[in-house]
Amino acid sequence: MALKDHYENPVTTTSTAARDAYDRGVRLFLSGQYGPIAEFDACVAADPGFALGHAGLARARMMGGDMAGAKESIAMAEALGSSSRREAQHIAAMAALLAGKAVEARRLVRAHVQEFPRDALLAQLCTNIFGLIGFSGKVGREADLFAYTSTLFPHYGDDWWMMSMHALSLCEVGEADESLTLMEQALAINPENAHGVHFKAHAQYEIGETAAGRAYLDTWLADYDNRGLLHCHLSWHSALWALHDGEAETMWRAVDSGVAPGSAHGLPLNVVTDAAAIYHRAELAGIEVDPARWKTLSDYAASFFPNPGQSFADMHVALAHAMAGEGERLSVLAETDQGFAGDLIAPVARTWRAVARGDWAGALAELTPVLACAQRIGGSRAQRDLLELTYANILLKLGRADEARRSLATRRPILADAPPVEGLT
Repeated sequence: MALKDHYENPVTTTSTAARDAYDRGVRLFLSGQYGPIAEFDACVAADPGFALGHAGLARARMMGGDMAGAKESIAMAEALGSSSRREAQHIAAMAALLAGKAVEARRLVRAHVQEFPRDALLAQLCTNIFGLIGFSGKVGREADLFAYTSTLFPHYGDDWWMMSMHALSLCEVGEADESLTLMEQALAINPENAHGVHFKAHAQYEIGETAAGRAYLDTWLADYDNRGLLHCHLSWHSALWALHDGEAETMWRAVDSGVAPGSAHGLPLNVVTDAAAIYHRAELAGIEVDPARWKTLSDYAASFFPNPGQSFADMHVALAHAMAGEGERLSVLAETDQGFAGDLIAPVARTWRAVARGDWAGALAELTPVLACAQRIGGSRAQRDLLELTYANILLKLGRADEARRSLATRRPILADAPPVEGLT
């Protein structure tokens, strides 16, 4: 009898050890826990000819920050090939992703899941805020993500991973209460699901459950391996809630234990975006940020993102360069049109330059048109609050406090009652 994986997909290995290691790798990967690379290594060691195992290793290495190793693994998967249509399509889509062909990868994944909806490791590429739909640069990407997970959801039953992914989609289209209910169900099945914990934090942020959110997240983080994929970003959520509660010392402890360059073990994308966001939001709230922090972050950003192209990263890289006074680095981004939302990055970069100079009228002129379609840049609603709060602060600096309050009340009402912007309360 042919072996099947956890999701009942036939696999082209006769090695039970390889299949079991593959399943463990998928589970760890989908739950955002540390260790999937080791499991996929064990998989291909048990059956070196199992092409899908090499593809899984490629994905795990990619998310572990080892792009060279990921490309080596996917090349091995392609060389081995597979007699299975599902596995061959899976490998082709993963290869497109690792070749930098995001549009092609998105097309391949969406076609693939129509035929093989329970191929979870590949379906995952188009889920989440940071997936191929989330980073599509399209208007309406949140609705697109909701439609995608809505189509897959009936195929998975009571599966903790799909439940948490669909819950996030619900949250991002404004159904935070329904999202939280589904997320609680998913976490009851697998409490170690870091993605579920992450998305629960988003839902609680959106409905203003700061106290409950902080208590749950900080307790859960205490037992989470700091090498786990989401440790950096979950530490950012913890720091952000401390900031909203006016606890600067607690915020800095969270930043310095899991977010800032040198302490975070996350992907460079998370380190750059989360560190830049918490530094700037702290400044908006009236907390002094040591200029050395901005300089360190600018240097880190220049090392990992020397050229524009990843728009969500570029928005934060530009902020780091502007606040560090690195005008030459910033000028590249202030003139770019590269990336899935490249047309928005130049005005955002010029906004940060104007903010750093105290040119509030110039900042307003640059940022205002961006806000109309800021969702194209990517990130969650909570992450795009960086722009919403900056806009309110600019209006405040221009003496237009009432307009700033109206802006938050209409665009981000969850922040309107106690806006974390000094002087706006």
